[in-house]
Amino acid sequence: MECYDLDGFLKISALLNYQLSARQPNWNNITYILLEGKPIASRDEGILLCVCDYLGKIYGKKKRDLGPFSVLHPLRATALLSHAARELDLLDLLTCLLHDHFEDFDPLKDSGWKEQEQMFQACMAKISEIRRKRLLERLEWLTKEPAETYNHYIGHLLDRAKNTPEVVRTKLADRLDNTFDMRIDLQDPLKGVDFFEIVFQTMFTHIYRGYRPERTHQTTLILNGAQRLYQLFKNIVLMSLIRQRKAAATDPISQGLFRILADASMREAQRITLHIFGYHERSVSTLRAILKETMEYAESGGFEAVTLPRTGRRLDGLFMSVFNKPSRAERNRQLAALYQNKPLMIEVAVSFVIIFLNFLTDTQYFVHGISAEGIGPEAG
Repeated sequence: MECYDLDGFLKISALLNYQLSARQPNWNNITYILLEGKPIASRDEGILLCVCDYLGKIYGKKKRDLGPFSVLHPLRATALLSHAARELDLLDLLTCLLHDHFEDFDPLKDSGWKEQEQMFQACMAKISEIRRKRLLERLEWLTKEPAETYNHYIGHLLDRAKNTPEVVRTKLADRLDNTFDMRIDLQDPLKGVDFFEIVFQTMFTHIYRGYRPERTHQTTLILNGAQRLYQLFKNIVLMSLIRQRKAAATDPISQGLFRILADASMREAQRITLHIFGYHERSVSTLRAILKETMEYAESGGFEAVTLPRTGRRLDGLFMSVFNKPSRAERNRQLAALYQNKPLMIEVAVSFVIIFLNFLTDTQYFVHGISAEGIGPEAG
């Protein structure tokens, strides 16, 4: 099943959710969906069934921010990973299924920890000692410490993954699922819409009346456009660090997932842009001026490196002043201010379209100034 566009993602989510909603989930069906019918050794399949059943029990009815069952995230991320691979590797699949395990379940907070640990160990007992050791090592690397910044976390992960590039696959699949999982739609809002034609007409034709969506405005109370842009910013950080470290250079699966994540992120930035065009800022002359300003910023090299905040250009210092806030409260305040500033939101969304296009078309591209230590202009 193709699941690398929003429509495909929604279909696979629906299939998995339907199975999970059964009185007794059929894990054979669920693993078949995850693997897309690709063959796997019967012993390995038994281990997968054990781990999936374990995840189903420990996540239970817990839900993600948008409402779907929390267990859908590791299941879908694993499906995205397995669909990108020609041949399946059990260790990769288990790493992806369990990548959030140590973050999501705290023995100091979970009352049923002893029972959960017994279930986990029962699954681990089915794995050879060397595989078990490698799996637990990978899961430790993939676990973000509460006080750790996202940059430091990714840098630390990539440092440890120098000789184990497979963990990069899991992180890319994780971010890909999170990128698709920002919407609960009946279908992709981009379906039947040509983003670049709309931008071209806005910029160059004086008879164009503007983009007018067929559907009425749907208010989103959980995840607005500014919060979606923050998630795309995290993708830029991850992808820039991967490119700097050449962490996907020797792994075809990671390279494939990298391109898919760039494309999915670019399309999400397009959706955000068109939403504002269609419902919030509908003056073609105003939009033309905003797009021209963004184009001039791109021509000046503004998307090649992190810049300092200045006066006169709205995009200067964007990463530092809006998104790179270790304090969640401060970041939420900045995102709330961004959401109220629709002209700036358009510039940011279009900027992200350009950045992800750069990732897609230039294999050496990354945003300079993004490092494991933080975000800021490079010295010199």
